[in-house]
Amino acid sequence: MEIKTISENKEDFMDLLLLADEQESMIKKYLGRGELFVLYDDDLKTVAVVTKEAEDVFELKNIATYEQYQGNGYGSSMINFIIEQYKNKGKQLLVGTGDDEGILSFYKRFGFTYSHTVKDFFIDNCDHEMFENGKQLRDMIYLKMDLHAK
Repeated sequence: MEIKTISENKEDFMDLLLLADEQESMIKKYLGRGELFVLYDDDLKTVAVVTKEAEDVFELKNIATYEQYQGNGYGSSMINFIIEQYKNKGKQLLVGTGDDEGILSFYKRFGFTYSHTVKDFFIDNCDHEMFENGKQLRDMIYLKMDLHAK
């Protein structure tokens, strides 16, 4: 397994990025200014994008694993890699996601805790209705991690 940083031709990974963020125009807003990481295990399995949001604050904007490889630890490996990469670069790592208990519990396993909610984020910012596990997404739930505690 190998994780690489991609600095050119980031849009070549759009098909996988769209699994986590269904709207290409939203991805393009952060992809250019973010760091793109790709995980290979023989072939491409997982991608992630992290952006700098403030002096000591970074945000995991996108993490996605091809569906046929989900549940094999690739997403967990990527998050552990990101925590290691950023623990000496900033104080806080944020992640925003839909109000889905399965996804929220995934992040909480790594030590993320509730930060805040952006009401109607998916309604106001997406060009189509978004669903997770059959439930329409409305609010963006932000979780945070104190990187200095890692």
